[in-house]
Amino acid sequence: MQLSSPGRGGWQGLGLRCCALAAVLALAACATTPALQAPARLGLKLAPASLGANISLQQHLTVERNGRIDQLDAAVEVDQQQFNMVGLAFGQRVLSLHYDGQTVQSWRHPLLPSQVRAEDVLEDTQLTLWPLAAIRQALPAGWTIEQQGLQRTLLLQGEPVMVINYSRPTPWDGKVELNNLRYHYRLTIESVSDTAADDPVSPNPAAPTAAP
Repeated sequence: MQLSSPGRGGWQGLGLRCCALAAVLALAACATTPALQAPARLGLKLAPASLGANISLQQHLTVERNGRIDQLDAAVEVDQQQFNMVGLAFGQRVLSLHYDGQTVQSWRHPLLPSQVRAEDVLEDTQLTLWPLAAIRQALPAGWTIEQQGLQRTLLLQGEPVMVINYSRPTPWDGKVELNNLRYHYRLTIESVSDTAADDPVSPNPAAPTAAP
């Protein structure tokens, strides 16, 4: 499998110098660093096959926190055996992630702060794209996840931790807004599917599981 750079020519900033890249990566650290004394992440790692589809996506991600806005382009591919992601900032690869259902393997740009963890990227992606039933089966005690229409809510002891809003029933087509209430950041994902999914699963458990 070969992941290529996202091909949406309208995105700005491609080809800027490494000093600009360093500035963006420094801001990314601010966007992903938990507040002091914040509890640990959920640690969700779902088997790639539990997605129930083979997908290939080009994504544009925007992270907002404390008045800062950072952007990243990404290519994502998932099949029955593996999850792969390549992240680019200003046209340069800054992160790659491979997960085979057992082990997470990642590479990071030397300037990428340690606070940007591959496991957290995987967790947010799976909470956004994976079907509700697969997530529920893997949640530790005290955690629950609910779905109402195009809004998904992750809760801990009944308190909302994350709210995800979808623009369309199919989560990998269109815009998704993830609001993390625990670490106080908002992640907006704009996805374009390169290939049709096999038996796509809607984020709405009441919606049909097959594409029209």
